[in-house]
Amino acid sequence: MTDQVESGANRPDYLRIPPVGIGQRIALFGGTFNPPHKGHRHVALTGLARLGVDQVWWLVTPGNPLKSHDGLTSLEDRVKATRAFADHPRMVVTAFEANYNFRYTADTIAFVCRRFPSVRFVWLMGADNLATLHRWQKWRDILRLVPVAVVDRPGASMAVMSSPASRAFGGARVPESQAAALPGSAPPAWTFLHVPLDPTSSTAMRNQANGGAS
Repeated sequence: MTDQVESGANRPDYLRIPPVGIGQRIALFGGTFNPPHKGHRHVALTGLARLGVDQVWWLVTPGNPLKSHDGLTSLEDRVKATRAFADHPRMVVTAFEANYNFRYTADTIAFVCRRFPSVRFVWLMGADNLATLHRWQKWRDILRLVPVAVVDRPGASMAVMSSPASRAFGGARVPESQAAALPGSAPPAWTFLHVPLDPTSSTAMRNQANGGAS
């Protein structure tokens, strides 16, 4: 099957928006997951444990606009692989962004906030992504739409603290000890979560699979 979106009854389940309950707290965890790895699961589990959310949605994106799509496996294959890693009753894997032709995270977040006004969403990301957040389309809107939880990643701590995003929203930083209250906080609000570090990366895994440097 190609990445072309099917319609109606033939549409794969992962292209549908997951069901949610009134007042639920949902962490949105986006990425190409090409491939998913234990570092991703580490971030997702940290979100579950530290943020007090009901679910983590893994948003498998059609492709990162900032990166080359060379070597990008099909959406269906990436969803299947991600589901194997997100094997947890409170984790949901979805690729509904492809069904709505969303290319940018800010548009996805704005959409779910409009569609589910009673749900408390929080954006969950690794620290390496926050370090380059200022390169994302409408990145300031992301921080103004939902609270953001940043999970430490190897080699990213110093870059995060000096990044344009952290400087621009320094006054909105929430103490790590209050992370469980973050999903209910009015944005802009973000926190940095220190955790035992997992060095796994998708780039290294692809290089290794292709016979390159590990």
